[in-house]
Amino acid sequence: MIENQTTQNLPAGKITIGPLFFHWTAEKRRDFYFRIADEAAIDCVYLGEVVCSKREIFFKEFLPVVSERLQRAGKEVIVSTLALVTSKREMSTVSAYADAGFMVEANDVASLQALHGRPHVIGPFINVFNESTRDYVIKNNATRIVLPVEMAADSIGRLAGGGEAAEIEVMVFGRQPLSVAMRCYHARAHELNKDSCQFVCGLDQDGLQTNTVDQQPILAVNGTQTMSHGYVVLLQELAKLQNMGVSHFRLSPQDVDMARVSHLYRNVLDRKCDPAEALETLKAITDTVPFINGFWHGSEGFAWVENRA
Repeated sequence: MIENQTTQNLPAGKITIGPLFFHWTAEKRRDFYFRIADEAAIDCVYLGEVVCSKREIFFKEFLPVVSERLQRAGKEVIVSTLALVTSKREMSTVSAYADAGFMVEANDVASLQALHGRPHVIGPFINVFNESTRDYVIKNNATRIVLPVEMAADSIGRLAGGGEAAEIEVMVFGRQPLSVAMRCYHARAHELNKDSCQFVCGLDQDGLQTNTVDQQPILAVNGTQTMSHGYVVLLQELAKLQNMGVSHFRLSPQDVDMARVSHLYRNVLDRKCDPAEALETLKAITDTVPFINGFWHGSEGFAWVENRA
């Protein structure tokens, strides 16, 4: 066990699996969550569609059985909602999940009206960047805030370390969600339009790589969503995040062995594994995808800054 004066008394923290951003088949998605229920070191799972409402219908029939399987395994279940709500039907879906008894993660400020007064989670697509916004959403009955991925360490510390009580969650693994737009980049890449996209986003299970003019990978696209090309990895920063008061640590689903990834993070949080050792093991799991942590260090998001602590 790895212990020292600064880490041995830290709270354990909870590991979450964020919503799946990619368009996997319904069966692959179902089996992924079944394995998370049975094998992963996960405390909370976010279900639901965040990127494109056209995808919702594919997994809708599996949502009850997946939710029940996860809860039976002792996992908290939260339903994430769209990051860009554009119609009355999409807004009504937010209310329907809340009325059905689900805890809801709101990812568009339009959802906050439907959730007013009900316990809910603020997702990373809602810009909680300062103490005033944090306290405002808490007064609206937000019980947890997932901070935006662009936040630097100092800003995370200010929001996690004071003000009214609320759980703070930070994404510590996976492609970072940067934006969601009205246009579908995947459809355009295949010379299709959004209305007749043929769900070509499903061809890229981990996102479609995009390059700079000199052919250097920089971003990934996923339907209407823009993401980082690299995986954010904050293994070496976990102890500092715990010290700041962060209580939940989000792993974003990628097309890799997420159960194994969860155990790596669990062991580092519990001080059973050295972060540097876990980092080397993680590289073997993720193959050639680069690691990034630039936002944490106040640098370019695609940068990797060595932890010299």
